Amino acid sequence: MPPFKQLSTWQETVAQLQDHLASSIAPFLPSKPLPSPLPLNVTALPSQYLSESDFTLTSLAPETLIARLASGSLTSAAVTTAFLRRAALASKLTNCITELLPSALTRSAELDAYYKQHGKPIGPLHGLPISVKEHLGLEGLDNNAGYVSWIGNVAPRDALIVDLLKQAGAVIYARTTQPQTLMHLETSSNIYGETVNPYNRKLTAGGSSGGEGALVGMRGSVLGIGTDIGGSIRSPAANCGVYGLRPTSYRLPNEGGIATMLGQEHVVPVIGPLSTSLEGIRIFAKTLVDRKPWLRQPCLLPFPWKEENQLPLGTDGKPRLKVAVLWDDEVVKPHPPILRALREVVGKLKDAPDVEVVTWKPYKHFQAWEIIASLYFADGGKETSAAIEASSEPWRPLSSWIVRENPYAKALSVSEVWDWTMRREAYKAEYAALWNATATGTDENGVPIGMVDVILCPVGPGTAPPLDCARYWGYTAQWNVLDYPALVFPVTQVDPAIDVKEEEYTPRSNGMDEYNYKLYEPETYRDAPVSLQLVGRRYEDEKVIQALEFLKKYITLPL
Repeated sequence: MPPFKQLSTWQETVAQLQDHLASSIAPFLPSKPLPSPLPLNVTALPSQYLSESDFTLTSLAPETLIARLASGSLTSAAVTTAFLRRAALASKLTNCITELLPSALTRSAELDAYYKQHGKPIGPLHGLPISVKEHLGLEGLDNNAGYVSWIGNVAPRDALIVDLLKQAGAVIYARTTQPQTLMHLETSSNIYGETVNPYNRKLTAGGSSGGEGALVGMRGSVLGIGTDIGGSIRSPAANCGVYGLRPTSYRLPNEGGIATMLGQEHVVPVIGPLSTSLEGIRIFAKTLVDRKPWLRQPCLLPFPWKEENQLPLGTDGKPRLKVAVLWDDEVVKPHPPILRALREVVGKLKDAPDVEVVTWKPYKHFQAWEIIASLYFADGGKETSAAIEASSEPWRPLSSWIVRENPYAKALSVSEVWDWTMRREAYKAEYAALWNATATGTDENGVPIGMVDVILCPVGPGTAPPLDCARYWGYTAQWNVLDYPALVFPVTQVDPAIDVKEEEYTPRSNGMDEYNYKLYEPETYRDAPVSLQLVGRRYEDEKVIQALEFLKKYITLPL
């Protein structure tokens, strides 16, 4: 990759990266020209533009690819090349890539040579291509986090998570887009423009890991790395119809990423996977925890990944699950497709003999937003504003909304930070008490038993919104405040004939509900994936994954 420099205008500076992107994907693009104009739903195009072999390989689940690579029935070179081609196509269709990495071909050849010499894989991810959100450092490559003024920053080394995944045998082959500031539930920047949704290009792919969402949604990746401080893994996973995990903090290594306000601990950012399969989520997390990342990033908690059953057992010794359903956070009512997905899933679970379904009453969810929105920019947005204005690039609409138009983005004194932090901790305690109150009794030590195991709830107040319209974070940021693990999974797609608008609804008086209500016109959202999330208590990441695996016996998911 050529070194990038700050040039006389921000447009000239950006042009260097856009030219580099074009040259990096050019060798892998199909020779047949794409349709013009593109259809709104581009998910069918890979089958028409890739070879049968490449399409078949890239359509396999990550666990299948891993098994075949480990057995020697697939080579890493063949798999990596196929994914480079599908990723290049995905980039042309959704604008999700910042660059493809030719070094991936060298790496895959080395792995194939190792397998041929030793007759075994180098690690649990041997030969598997994995994509990476751009603000996570790759040694020697540009690292700008969506800011034009940061173009020319070069990562001195790989981010820890990248290093550990490489040790496990992964091939890093693609870097993906993110928004200006990293603080959008969409992905738009002045460097690469807007990343759009593969199922409906008038809608957003989500953010801030929207490049990952679109790429995985297009099956140009089966496993990618995202980050989340307010919904940035879950939003793109939900919008693009794939799986995504926001783990509990200090579980997976996030050293080596760049952003403004690094070092703040009021709202802890986390790192996690997006995948085409639930098993891919588990493999990703387990592989990293098995490598004891706390030995290199000391803030991480030193406990292993729990493979044994984490679900409660009934009197017959078999797992039994208590699921609470949050239909509406009582701040912004979800759109009809979200409520339909909840009704369909709940209807199936209520008939399950080993699942108990109860209703979850939301507790002061708007207060949770006040807390997190106040803690996001404790410097009043000073560092973020400086990073934007240093290059004279324009403010993107959602950057302005979360920083300049956010009434909670105020410069806080030390004592004010302490006060908001104590409010956060008090809210956590109140929510824990609410959860404890769902118990049916206590054990011999006085510990509550029979509590709710997971909360089933929306990921957002709608499916993927139109561009520049993702202005309510409550359904994801809620769990960041509480630091609860949350797992997104696809359920269905919007059908305008079924998901009709609720014409008689009177929006709540908070302004946000009316804004969301007016966004919904059924045809606008045609084909958009409809996803939900399962939420567990802190450090019950394994339990949340096992719970969804358990529930899949009763609900038919599209993946």
